[in-house]
Amino acid sequence: MTAVRALQTAVLLALTPQAVLPGQTIEQQLALGSELTTRDPHGALAAFEAVLALEPDNYQANWGAAQALVDIGKQTPDSIKSPARDSLYARAESLARVAVRADSLGADGHYILAAAIGRASLTKSKKERVRRAAEIRDEALKALELDGNHDKAYHVMGRWHAEIRRLSGLTRFFAKTFLGGAVFSAASWQGAVDNMQKAVALNPESIYHRLDLAEIYVDLKRYADARQQLGEIAELPPFDAWDPQYQADAAALLRRIQDKKDRD
Repeated sequence: MTAVRALQTAVLLALTPQAVLPGQTIEQQLALGSELTTRDPHGALAAFEAVLALEPDNYQANWGAAQALVDIGKQTPDSIKSPARDSLYARAESLARVAVRADSLGADGHYILAAAIGRASLTKSKKERVRRAAEIRDEALKALELDGNHDKAYHVMGRWHAEIRRLSGLTRFFAKTFLGGAVFSAASWQGAVDNMQKAVALNPESIYHRLDLAEIYVDLKRYADARQQLGEIAELPPFDAWDPQYQADAAALLRRIQDKKDRD
């Protein structure tokens, strides 16, 4: 299935109520969605949407569908303009907010809200991105407060630190001074490393965790550490639906930094 076709299918699923299959209970449909989440996000989305058609406030179905939509949207690079992808992220954010309202003590709901806000923010103005940066951090930290072993929430926090530090100093100054982005002062490269390392430690078989950690190491010119992570990725079996692409990205990055020396 092409990226365009995948996005079109996902948008259609998100906007069209699905029916629970004859003979299946809501619990069985939720179990099916959970089973399909990593290897078939389109199938997971259909299962969760079927539950939402009957129980719009179902916590698991809302955060599960939001996760599936984010995973499908990631198939299209952020650098490409895509209204279809943007609609998936907007829908994911909406469902995640319903999940948090349904169960404010559920770590998964807060995690996916942080992730969805981050993805949806790509379509917003600079001022809106700055405002939403605080909410991303707050939701990820809330998820970790509720579940200190939530590797995906640590990943969100790692990316949060890294993405802010990747901005130019002038942009960060402008955000803090004129856009009310005081929370930007909390971002650090050490925070990026610590949080992403924690995500890898909690789930060492996650190719996505290791790839983002390697990219942070490259930002810091810690090329030996980056090569170690990228080498590990090559040996890991694909688990997530997009792992083959992540492995290809890792191989390309490894070739690019193969002969680079660490910063003294």
